Amino acid sequence: MHPDKVDRDRLQRLTDLPNVGPSIAGDLRLLGYREPMQLIGVDPFGLYRRLCEATGQRQDPCVLDTFMAITDFLAGNPPQPWWAYTAERKRAWVDAGMDDV
Repeated sequence: MHPDKVDRDRLQRLTDLPNVGPSIAGDLRLLGYREPMQLIGVDPFGLYRRLCEATGQRQDPCVLDTFMAITDFLAGNPPQPWWAYTAERKRAWVDAGMDDV
C-alpha cells in the first residue's frame, strides 16, 4: 500500500503495510508471515537474507529497503516510502562488512 494511505488501525493483511503490494506480500508469505503483526521486531536484514536463500537468488536491494520500511513502521514510526531507507541500508550493509547492496 502507498505509505500515504496506510492506516495503522487497519492492519489486517500484509498489503495493508506501507510499500507492500502483491509481490512483496507473496515474498513475506514464502517466509512464513501471514499477518502484519507477525513482523513486529523482525530484523529486515534477516528477512532479506532468508528471502535470497528461499528463492536461490539475490533479490533487488530495494526489497531490503521495503523490509526496512515495514519493520520501522511496525516499530511505531510514521510510514515512509521504501526509498527513504536506501542510504541507511547502504551504510548498514557496509558497516556490517557485507557486499555493496
